[in-house]
Amino acid sequence: MNIDELKNTWNEDDALEETPKISIEQRNKIHLPLEKMRKNMRMEAWSTIGIFVFAFGLIALCEAPFKFKFYIAILVASMVFVTVFFFSKFFKLYKDMSNPVLNTYEGLVELLHQFNLNKQYYFSFYVAFAPFLVCELIIVLEFIPYAKPLTDLQTALTIIITLLVALFGLFIMGRWWFEKFYGRYIKQVEKLIEQLKK
Repeated sequence: MNIDELKNTWNEDDALEETPKISIEQRNKIHLPLEKMRKNMRMEAWSTIGIFVFAFGLIALCEAPFKFKFYIAILVASMVFVTVFFFSKFFKLYKDMSNPVLNTYEGLVELLHQFNLNKQYYFSFYVAFAPFLVCELIIVLEFIPYAKPLTDLQTALTIIITLLVALFGLFIMGRWWFEKFYGRYIKQVEKLIEQLKK
């Protein structure tokens, strides 16, 4: 086999392995749900920043003992740290959603994999707030003045019941929020990928 034959064989193999392109019409169908998801991600990022600015402002302006304000400020700062970690994952997905690789079927399948991975990050983000909730409960129970002090049993029951209700609420809210702002668009992309398979 001479050099020219080797080059031809190499080029034929490359042509066979070339990733099929997605038509402009299919790209436009995929673009709409992705753009809506990107818009929701931007809205969520800015609203989260607003919530933290409001929280720090409230801590600074409220009339409370220094220790109470300090503990709550440390807690909110820790929440910011956790939020930044998770939002860095979401931001990577945000950038990947405008990637030119999405012009190929394999690129879309990879994006769908990232959606599923980020769904787990999203629910983990809500679960990560459980320890902060416990700390807030303990701080509030310690610093609120009572006419009659709570017994140990009352304190334990208050923390456990509030925690269970709050965790259940966080779980339901997290699922609803994800479905409303991301889940339905992910399903649209899944349907389009299924159509491209055929």
